[in-house]
Amino acid sequence: MNRRKADTILKDLSQLEKEIGYTFQHQEMLIHALTHSSYTNDRKMAKSKCNERLEFLGDAILEMISSEYLYLNYPEKAEGELTKLRAGLVSEKPLAAVAEQIGLGKYLFLGHGEERTGGRTRDSVTSDAVEALLGAIYLDGGMEPAKKFVLSFILNDIENKQLFYDSKTVLQELIQKYHKGNLKYDIIKEEGPDHDKCYGVNAVIDDKVIGYGEGRTKKAAQQEAAYNAIKLLNKKTGR
Repeated sequence: MNRRKADTILKDLSQLEKEIGYTFQHQEMLIHALTHSSYTNDRKMAKSKCNERLEFLGDAILEMISSEYLYLNYPEKAEGELTKLRAGLVSEKPLAAVAEQIGLGKYLFLGHGEERTGGRTRDSVTSDAVEALLGAIYLDGGMEPAKKFVLSFILNDIENKQLFYDSKTVLQELIQKYHKGNLKYDIIKEEGPDHDKCYGVNAVIDDKVIGYGEGRTKKAAQQEAAYNAIKLLNKKTGR
């Protein structure tokens, strides 16, 4: 890598550091977190150079921090409820929303194929990168900045994120309460190879589409469709 290109990359990454409120002591750790496996594959680099191991670490740290937070702040909830709430907060869609908030996608190092097929905005790619970034923050600065990142970007707006995770149940309850008709979910799109599917689903009441969602699984797409339907119904009822 020539000096000018290296300087440009470091300047760009400084903007990301401003977004997340953390400055890395070791820039190579941040670069590692942003390096997708498609990039290392294209360049025939060692597998360890991609961010998958950092993602593994970040996932464990996120589970620990979120578990502690929920335990301390929701004393009335039983173990099963806490588990369900945690699963919603750290699932792919909320983490992808964090990536969008901090503009993480534009900083990723991607292979040509992943770049060409929209990897910078693909939830599966960006959510994994958020976990890798968390792992990198922990290794570079310890638990305190890692916890600050989680509290600032992941364990915020919990009510709205919980609604997303429970959206199918909430939508069904709304429909039953207001007698709005029969709810069903129609799969209208199925694209991509088996290991990276994308489903598109409409939430339909009688014959009227009230919400659309996409996801890597049918269930995830249904959840997003239900969530968008809830927002529409709440807007119409002024809730």
